[in-house]
Amino acid sequence: MGIVVLTMKAAVIELFLVLLVTGIHSNKEMTKKIKRPKFTAPQINCDVKAGKIIDPEFIVKCPAGCQDSKYHVYGTDVYASYSSVCGAAVHSGVISNSGGKILVRKVAGQSGYKGSYSNGVQSLSLPRWRESFIVSESKPKKGISYPSALTYSSSRSPATKAGETTKVYQKPSVPGTTAQPATPMQALPTTTPKATHTALPKPSLSATSATNSPRPQPVGHRNQEMALWSTTTSTSSQNSPSANPGEMDLWKPGSVLLDAGFVPNEELSTQSLEPVSQGDPNCKVDLSFLIDGGSGIGKRRFRIQKQFLEEVAQALDIGPAGPLMGVVQYGDNPATQFNLKTHMNSQDLKTAIKKITQRGGLSNVGRAISFVTKNFFSKANGNRGGAPNVAVVMVDGWPTDKVEEASRLARESGINIFFITIEGAVENEKQYVMEPNFANKAVCRTNGFYSLNVQSWFGLHKTVQPLVKRVCDTDRLACSKTCLNSADIGFVIDGSSSVGTGNFRTVLQFVANLSKEFEISDTDTRIGAVQYTYEQRLEFGFDKYSTKPDILNAIKRVGYWSGGTSTGAAINYALEQLFQKSKPNKRKLMILITDGRSYDDVRIPAMAAHQKGVITYAIGIVWAAQDELEVIATHPARDHSFFVDEFDNLYKTVPRIIQNICTEFNSQPRN
Repeated sequence: MGIVVLTMKAAVIELFLVLLVTGIHSNKEMTKKIKRPKFTAPQINCDVKAGKIIDPEFIVKCPAGCQDSKYHVYGTDVYASYSSVCGAAVHSGVISNSGGKILVRKVAGQSGYKGSYSNGVQSLSLPRWRESFIVSESKPKKGISYPSALTYSSSRSPATKAGETTKVYQKPSVPGTTAQPATPMQALPTTTPKATHTALPKPSLSATSATNSPRPQPVGHRNQEMALWSTTTSTSSQNSPSANPGEMDLWKPGSVLLDAGFVPNEELSTQSLEPVSQGDPNCKVDLSFLIDGGSGIGKRRFRIQKQFLEEVAQALDIGPAGPLMGVVQYGDNPATQFNLKTHMNSQDLKTAIKKITQRGGLSNVGRAISFVTKNFFSKANGNRGGAPNVAVVMVDGWPTDKVEEASRLARESGINIFFITIEGAVENEKQYVMEPNFANKAVCRTNGFYSLNVQSWFGLHKTVQPLVKRVCDTDRLACSKTCLNSADIGFVIDGSSSVGTGNFRTVLQFVANLSKEFEISDTDTRIGAVQYTYEQRLEFGFDKYSTKPDILNAIKRVGYWSGGTSTGAAINYALEQLFQKSKPNKRKLMILITDGRSYDDVRIPAMAAHQKGVITYAIGIVWAAQDELEVIATHPARDHSFFVDEFDNLYKTVPRIIQNICTEFNSQPRN
């Protein structure tokens, strides 16, 4: 009996094991058969801003073409939520202009966003914004489920493709009301607005019209090209309408929903509108564009020229902390269209450029440059003083007057002249050019930095970024450095007993008279002073005072020391205590004033000064030794050493010293 029971138990156990194994195998088979749903990243358009998407982290697919400047981006690496998601992805280098998938993660708002140019996208600067985001490669993180349909802060979702469904954001319920359930809605097809023209379309071979011009115009490439162009650009000058940033859902009195954040009504005036950039601080220049409005350019080319200006205005990131831009149009006579302080952001500037109408007449470029030199860069017109002055001259073909002398005077006034010549004279047109090689005569040096030659109006848009890069390269804008605003000047003043208190005050007045001639600021000329006897004393360094009144007051306060005369030691001291702290891009001028022969050797210290690039002027009075002055002075000594027979005649040397400083400066090649 026991054996039977044991046998039955064994059979039951065996059956149980068979069922268990069969079940496990069956489950494995079922698992193999059930396929996990494949994640499909929702696609958005280039104009979708991160703040319109409520999801804190999501993967999306961007289309091609988001590099366009009309899709605004704010910041670098970390972007303000008002930025185009896909534009930021191109700027950061996560995707190219051909599009692709990206991972977006929302982060806290920043106190400031720095604009930069990267991967063909110019991002803008922004003081602050309430929310930010970071873009990275679309590698899903473990344990995170990414939405296959995005949640937007508005019931309208223009970002989706036709046929895709999008979740509608459900407004928070207000006490006393019943929240209505949100239902998925079918997104309407998106119509992409016409883009601002950046690449010229292929011309139609059926066009036959031509552009007339009073300038001699042999039948050739220029008129034929523009006749073809006339059939293809009738709508290209219109800007695309931007998305309405003010669209939002009201959810209770006194508050609005904006970019997934609740903002009081009083903030609407600043946060519901598109943020206005303060400008790119890395490109703080005062810029004048001289555009060709002569009859010879024709209406079509004039329109392309304006379109080029709009693209430059967008790429520059205009603002009070960055570049400012005005426009002068020339024909027979030049006229200011608007000055530096008229428009303080890129969008307003672009709108103003659209409204410019052609003046007609000749192309008197030289007259226009003279006009800009005398009138444009004034404080009343918005010139900021510390920012380099830049004038970009656009010329269709060639000027109808001479430009060399006008450009030289402009450069000596501190204006950096850039020339953009479009469709220069071909061989059979050169007979009409009044001043051959005019562009090279006009710019600072013929090294290609200040002049751009564009073969065809069809290729003008390609020069936007090269021009912006050069204009913003303030270290290379050497033509804005004049003899009066580009030096660190160290006065080395003899305070020995032979000078006396009264004569020492006369010397200080001489120092003040020289200082008055220079443009003084922390970015222009800086002044420092050393007094010496047997010993040396730093009265004030280059970085102590940055305004002319402060410098003049500091000179007046210098106290007379009295003692011996160790000029050699004083030169060494000035090199160590003053010029050691001079800025690398500044000219170094030492102006030494003494009334007698030195008790120590001056040759070795003077040689050290010359070798370190310090231009030394030696001013001798009464008992000063001529041979020592010539040793101290930079070669040639006749231009750098001066002698007066009494202290009261010191003031007479001021004009000659200034003239020699400027003559030497202007004789040196710049940039």
